[in-house]
Amino acid sequence: MASSKALVRWGPRRGPPSPVRGIHWAQPPPLGHRHRLRFLATGKRALRDPASPSRPNRALKSQSNLVWAPYLRISVGIVVCGSMIYSMLTSPVERTEPPTVAERDTLAKRESGITPNSPMRLRMEGFIKEQQSVIVQALEKLDGTKFRTDTWNRPNGGGGISCVLQDGHAFEKAGVNTSIVYGTLPRPAIQKMRVNHKALDPDVESLEFFAAGLSMVLHPHNPMAPTVHLNYRYFETVDPKDKDKSNAWWFGGGTDLTPSYLFDEDAIHFHRTIKDTCDKHDRAYYPRFKKWCDEYFSVKHRNETRGVGGIFFDDLDEEEKDQEQLFSFVQDCLGAFLPSYLPLVEKRKDMPFGEKEKEWQQVRRGRYVEFNLVHDRGTSFGLNTPGARVESILMSLPLTARWMYMHEPEKGSREERLVNVLKQPVDWV
Repeated sequence: MASSKALVRWGPRRGPPSPVRGIHWAQPPPLGHRHRLRFLATGKRALRDPASPSRPNRALKSQSNLVWAPYLRISVGIVVCGSMIYSMLTSPVERTEPPTVAERDTLAKRESGITPNSPMRLRMEGFIKEQQSVIVQALEKLDGTKFRTDTWNRPNGGGGISCVLQDGHAFEKAGVNTSIVYGTLPRPAIQKMRVNHKALDPDVESLEFFAAGLSMVLHPHNPMAPTVHLNYRYFETVDPKDKDKSNAWWFGGGTDLTPSYLFDEDAIHFHRTIKDTCDKHDRAYYPRFKKWCDEYFSVKHRNETRGVGGIFFDDLDEEEKDQEQLFSFVQDCLGAFLPSYLPLVEKRKDMPFGEKEKEWQQVRRGRYVEFNLVHDRGTSFGLNTPGARVESILMSLPLTARWMYMHEPEKGSREERLVNVLKQPVDWV
């Protein structure tokens, strides 16, 4: 037997000598009353120091810790691994590609807003949204009816605000929309655009682009009040080698008047207001863009123009004037809309009319629909743009229209006079 000072561990020997110095294995003594109760409660024998039966031996406690250490390490490992997996699943994924132009613009607007030093695409966006608000407020005041406003976003960046009024007091349907588009031009589209924009790189497979525009169409109830259309826009492609620069850019737009019943004074006022605006920038603009408008808004299969015209231009870039000059021109043109059109509606919206006049208005609106769906490049571009919002694109269509088989206006009537003017455009100023 070992010395009485030696530590004894009770229990059957199940392996090599204990690595703890001074501990020897021996057969356990019979359980006393207190130990028996503990054994019944826990199923374990208490480890005691014979020299001090009321206190667990510290060396034995250390040995017990050695038994539990592997389980503790496993538990800690599970917690650590779980934390790492959770972090991997919830942490943002590191990007290997640079941010898109849409993402860069969103960040710039959030950090500093739109300033005079912002890129032109952001300045154009800010301008058309400001003008949309001004025009909508003026039309609501005239009509006495509020517009419905829908704000929408595009998955690849951008979005728009669609403001539409239906069955108002003065307007049967009116739409004032802004649209911001970020996207990618495929190689075939680049090749097609190079006809008018030689700065576009012909050797790339695709180019990021940006487009912003304000579009508006107003269809009054009264056949004596004319329909009007307006659109001003900006287009830009991004330099693939330096996304802080544009590869090519241009402005486009215009406005035109489409009456069902012709009042010469209305056409003269509309054209004179536009001409005065054009002359501030270039006296050659009005005659050039008026002719362009008559040619563009032509319902070719009917051999007539859509209305009495206005101005239209497209692809105005650095070969025309510098960017700031063209932006100023577009700003003034859009600013001239309300004084060119509102006086006409105010004068005609309450004039008397009958079923005959309403029927003729529906026939003329049918011609309007034909042009928009068959010939208009803006409608075609919009419908063929991935992720396009169709409801906003087709906002330009009237609420009602009519097609009558082999319909001809009466000889010598006001309806016939309008058709004759549409077949041979007039110089109004």
